[in-house]
This record gives sequence, structure tokens and C-alpha cells, in this order.
Amino acid sequence: MSQFFYIHPDNPQARLVKQAVELIKQGEVIVYPTDSGYSIGCQMDNKNALEQLCKIRELDKTHNFTLMCRDVSELSDYARVDNVAFRLLKNNTPGPYTFVFKATKEVPKRLQNPKRKTIGIRVPNNAIALAILEELGEPLMSTTLIMPGEAGAEFDPEIIRDKLERRVGLIIHGGYLSEQPTTVIDLSEGEMQILREGSGDTSPFV
Repeated sequence: MSQFFYIHPDNPQARLVKQAVELIKQGEVIVYPTDSGYSIGCQMDNKNALEQLCKIRELDKTHNFTLMCRDVSELSDYARVDNVAFRLLKNNTPGPYTFVFKATKEVPKRLQNPKRKTIGIRVPNNAIALAILEELGEPLMSTTLIMPGEAGAEFDPEIIRDKLERRVGLIIHGGYLSEQPTTVIDLSEGEMQILREGSGDTSPFV
């Protein structure tokens, strides 16, 4: 049975944030709010938690995973970012974007795209997500919670509870959100490429 926390979307309760991070560190998969629907995540180095997450979303090894970061200062540890790309990120984060870069050796191989050796990087504009990341002290391995056969991100935590109550360690109710996933920008080859148009405005990248 999952734990189910009601966390205030603007002023997250520190006690509940600490409990959520303890569950992540214990190897649990969690569902949490972002600025573009709900995401599902786990500790970056936990292989078993990643396998559980992949079963829930029915993902294969070619899926592009994302590291959810608290701010752009964490980027250089995990992604190869040139000065032009860094300025773009600084101007457009936090926000509903996922940026794809070549991964550094700090990123576990199982999280990298096997052919392209890339990783997604994201800085969410959501107080709950940022509070969790601050308390965790490292990026959270994450992907948008899109259930098999669905097109949009899950946005209603009560429905998520019905679907996943016995399959994840924690579901955070942080309000009813947009079901549009992030806009995905590929910066891994120098040339900018929009891979998916989502909730983030694409005009800064055209």
C-alpha cells in the first residue's frame, strides 16, 4: 500500500518533504507534482527502483530518462553543456522543459540512451519538486507519469492513487495539474532540435 501525502503546493510542509526523501533513500518509487503534470521518480543509483519504475510505465532500455535537478549549477556534473547551451538553460529554467545532452561519466549507464549516450536534464518550476530536490541533495531519476496507452501526463492525484496505490511507495497530492508534458529540446549535437512540443514555449529555441 502506498503512502499518500497531501503537500501544500506553495508552502510544502518540511516534515512531509523529509519523509518523502527518506522513502526515496530507502529505494521507493514516488509520484510527485511538477509544472507539467505528475512525474514518477526514484534515486539515481537504485537499480531495483528503476526496474520497478520501468515496469509501471512499460519502458524499454531506449527510453530517454531525465535527471530532475534543483538548479542549473548541478548540470555540469551530469551533462556536457557548452556556454551557449548553458545560457539558454539559465534563461529558461526553472520551467516545463527537458533538455537532452551527452551524459558525463557521473550518470549511471543504465540511465543513458544506449546508442546516443544522452540524458535528459530538467529544472522544474514547482515548489514541492524543488523542496524534495533540495532535501535530497542530488538529482532525482525521473520521467513524466504517462501510463501505458495514454498520451498525456497524469494530472489527478486521486486517479493516480486508484491506478498505482500498490505499485509505488509514495504518491504526493500537490494539486490538480496540467496534463501536457514538457517540451523536449535536444542540445546533444550542438544543433538545437525540438523533439517534442509540450507545455514549454518553443519560441526561445527556434
